[in-house]
Amino acid sequence: MEFMEFGVSDELLGTVVPILVYWVYSGIYVMLGSLENYRLHSKMDEDDKNLVSKSTVIKGVLLQQIVQAIVAILLFTVTANDSEAGTVQKRSLIVLLRQFFIAMLVLDTWQYFMHRYMHDNKFLYRHIHSQHHRLVVPYSFGALYNHPLEGLLLDTIGGALSFLLSGMSPRTSIFFFSFATIKTVDDHCGLWLPGNLFHLFFRNNSAYHDIHHQLYGSKYNFSQPFFVMWDRILGTYMPYSLEKRAGGGLQARPSEDCKDN
Repeated sequence: MEFMEFGVSDELLGTVVPILVYWVYSGIYVMLGSLENYRLHSKMDEDDKNLVSKSTVIKGVLLQQIVQAIVAILLFTVTANDSEAGTVQKRSLIVLLRQFFIAMLVLDTWQYFMHRYMHDNKFLYRHIHSQHHRLVVPYSFGALYNHPLEGLLLDTIGGALSFLLSGMSPRTSIFFFSFATIKTVDDHCGLWLPGNLFHLFFRNNSAYHDIHHQLYGSKYNFSQPFFVMWDRILGTYMPYSLEKRAGGGLQARPSEDCKDN
């Protein structure tokens, strides 16, 4: 609880900061949404093709974040003694990097298999996961728009497992979950901006995930939010190419390599 001298604990920051990061970062993309030449879908398509209002999306995201905050508080409370015992260890850069990497692998693995199962199981897709796919044209603050049960299973439990299995401290979790939040928002932003470092370092990006939101890609590109390894290993990888869109802008389309799938 090293921020206590400022009246704020690591546990509270680990709960609140990722939520604030979500709205600030998605707000930046909202302001950039008028850059039509860098959009993967037109603004008109965003308004016409999506099957849910933005006010409903905001309410759904806020509900999920409330649940996440409650679970985070409970998790930090249960693991408080272990976190304090690891205070010295967490300051090692090597340990921090190891914890980050393990947490990324755990989160990716959990979300891939849960996400894919929600597509393969017709009941779960129809009654739960289809809510997220009401966003045919993804946008930034819709990244966490899910059925409450899906939000609990995929994101909240997935995050809890990442925290526990990586052995990270509440201080480290502030940075990891803020990073994971930024990456998730970026994947749903619907923009392909030049100089975006996520596009340079991650094959799993806004174009990759946009393919999944289209009808032809609904059985592909389940991986989120970091790597594409499970899609590649299990044959659900659909590579993309970026093409000029009629009327300006870009669009992600399945590339010729997808025939190998």
